[in-house]
Amino acid sequence: MHSHPPAKVPDRATVTTHPSGDKRFKLLDVTIKRHQARQDALIEILHKAQELFGYLEDDVLLYVSRSLKLPPSRVYGVATFYHLFSLAPQGVHTCTVCTGTACYVKGAAQILAAVEQSVKIRAGETTADKQLSLLTARCLGACGIAPAVVFDGTVCGHQTAESTCDRLKEWLEGR
Repeated sequence: MHSHPPAKVPDRATVTTHPSGDKRFKLLDVTIKRHQARQDALIEILHKAQELFGYLEDDVLLYVSRSLKLPPSRVYGVATFYHLFSLAPQGVHTCTVCTGTACYVKGAAQILAAVEQSVKIRAGETTADKQLSLLTARCLGACGIAPAVVFDGTVCGHQTAESTCDRLKEWLEGR
């Protein structure tokens, strides 16, 4: 009789659902299971993923895609369509310029151009010091107060290039 060494059983604490060992994937799995991995729960699951990771990096999008048995292009399409989702780390402050029709007609393009020139980043980027992320939204649903800009989650209407740049300068100068 040959004696075989006992099989190595992995320690429970090291068993994860993702090869990186990142425990946030385990927490994301709880949400996926709560929604029974239903494809129609994609938005709710992406919200949880962003809450856990801060933004939706490629690895997270692919994980959600595999978990829900959806093509990566569908998951990416949803993540890029809704302005609340971010594919890159966000700055301490966020400025979102609405580019919907009403806001555009009332000067959103000029606001965006002035902000890009003022803070030296383009829409979708974050300043090198991670203080400010500049975003755009297709429509905030605040058409009656166009042009609208969201500063750290607060919608402000009737904005101008000057009022928006002044607000951002205050943030960046730490006032």
